[in-house]
Formats: sequence, C-alpha cells, structure tokens
Amino acid sequence: MQTQHLTPCPQIPRSQGARCSRGNRRTVATFPFDEHGILLRRHAIELGYDDNWLWRTRKAGEIVRMRQGAYADAHVWKAASRAEQHRLVSRAVMMQYDDRVALSHVSNHLLAGGPDWGLDLTTAHVTNLFGRGDRTKAGVTHHHGQCRVGDVTRYDDFWVTASARTAVDTAAAAPLVPAVCVLDWWLNQGLVTRDELAFYVEIFMRWWPMTVGLPTAFARSDGRSQSVGETRSRLLLEDGGYQPIPQFEVAHPSGRLVGVVDLVLREEGVMIEFDGEVKYGRLLKPGQKLEDVIRAERDREKLLQELTGMWMLRLVWADLATPERTLRRIGEIVAKAGSRRAG
Repeated sequence: MQTQHLTPCPQIPRSQGARCSRGNRRTVATFPFDEHGILLRRHAIELGYDDNWLWRTRKAGEIVRMRQGAYADAHVWKAASRAEQHRLVSRAVMMQYDDRVALSHVSNHLLAGGPDWGLDLTTAHVTNLFGRGDRTKAGVTHHHGQCRVGDVTRYDDFWVTASARTAVDTAAAAPLVPAVCVLDWWLNQGLVTRDELAFYVEIFMRWWPMTVGLPTAFARSDGRSQSVGETRSRLLLEDGGYQPIPQFEVAHPSGRLVGVVDLVLREEGVMIEFDGEVKYGRLLKPGQKLEDVIRAERDREKLLQELTGMWMLRLVWADLATPERTLRRIGEIVAKAGSRRAG
C-alpha cells in the first residue's frame, strides 16, 4: 500500500504552545499544542489539566473550541482561512477516531491542498472502513461507502481515501461548476488520471444513481486548467457556445516560446486570460516594482497579439459573477475580431 503524496497546503502560523493568561500558572513549555495548533481534551487531562482550566483558558481567549473535546490555539485559528479551519477540524477528528475510519470527501480534498470554492465545509467527512455510517453527528458526516484495499492510503498517522476516490467523492457531492473545479485540480496536479476517475465514476453511477450530475462534471473536466478562475472561465465560454482551448502556446517564428495563454477561441480570433487578485504580485521578482511587472505584462500582451493577430480579453472574478453580461462582452469582442479579419 502506498503512502499518499499530497500537494503542500498553504501554511498557517504554527502554535508555540499555551500562552500564560490570568490564573494560569502553567508555562508555555509545559503546555504544548501539537505542531498544527491542536489540543485534545484527553491530552490536556493527561498533562494534569482539568476542565476548569480549559474553561478559564478558553474564556481568556487563548484557545478556541473546534468541536467536542478538541481545541485550537486561538491565534492559529483566527489567522486561518475557511479551508484552513476545516483542515484543523479534520485533523482533530482523525486524532479522536481510531483506524476504523478514513478521512474522505471534501475534508481529504482540502487536506491535499485542493480548492474550496463552492464546496460545503459545514462538517468534517469520514468513511467507515467496516460498512457503517450514513449519519451526521457532532459536526462529522459519516459515510458507509465500501472501501477496498486500493481505496485508502496512509497520511501522517491516519487513513485517508485514495486520490481518485477522494476526487470523485468530493465532486459527486458538489454542484456542477465546483465539481468540475475539483476534478480539474486533481488532474492538473498529476495526482490522478482520467482513467482512474472514469473507474470511480462508473462505480458511483452503478451503486449511487442519485449522483446523476457526476458524469457531466467528469466529461467537462480538463486538467489543463490551472486554477478555479480558469476552470470557471472555460465553462462560461462553453456555456456560451464557444470551444475554448486551454493553455494555448504562442511561439515566435524562430521557434522560441513567447507565452502560454489561459484560453483561446481559435476560430473567433480571441485570446482570453483570467487575472486573479494576486496575478501581478505573484509575478514580482526580488527587487522588482509592481509597475515594472505590469509594464512587462502589457508588452507580453502586445507581442502575443502581433504574433497571433488575435484580440486579447482579460476576465476577473467580477466577470464570472455576471455570466450573461460577460458573454455579451465576449460576443462584442468576437464581432470586432471578425470584422478586422474580414477587412
């Protein structure tokens, strides 16, 4: 059995142990959280603390109760994103449970570093390895889905569902567009193949016929999309009747690669790039100013247009939130591109 290889998750501040508060005579050194900033009640009791101490420390704002019997360093918790908080809860759940369950569905998807856009993070998800489950209790959703040897793997000190199983489990429980984003991410990261996904999609449709949207999500997935923004842009274009080509390479006549465009409408003569909030900040090099990056990006855009003869259109998150208006805008650009080619 292989150990799962996961993409590193965004880091949140590590816990440095309990901080002394009023009435707390324990020192940082004698009351450590684990490396993720988690403390279980049973571990606190083993260290000589009691429920009154936990109550006082919680009231002082030093710890946060994540779920029954599980606490987090308040400083770590407050600095964590929605997805990071879910990962903390999931880790705590697995520390409380034994080897009869595996972390699964969206919880294991996030543990692997997957995107959380459009996903329900209300509860942590586990799959019972002995066929019991299908209930939600104390913030944990238990699934009874059958697990074979290849369906689970080891991560840290607990079981998790294997990559392809996790991807399909998560997509099956999500609306269409978030489901495609999930499948795109696993494919793009190289953690699964289309054949592996197809295998689980077939099983789901055989045993869980209510997951009727899963085949559509799988059919529309494309591992060439490198972000949620790119996936959503591609689906928007497809819904508008276009046939976008992801990650379109543009080369100089000399053969040198000039750039890779997020999406291209080849027949319409339009290039489309999605710009997230950190687009330019991510391109900054040591000692480089933001205006230098913006200027370089504009020069790149001009060169791409000269080499391809295509128009360039940039989309942002706000455009994806207004699909009808954005499609009208794209239609106008396509018409202008067509007129220029005809002239």
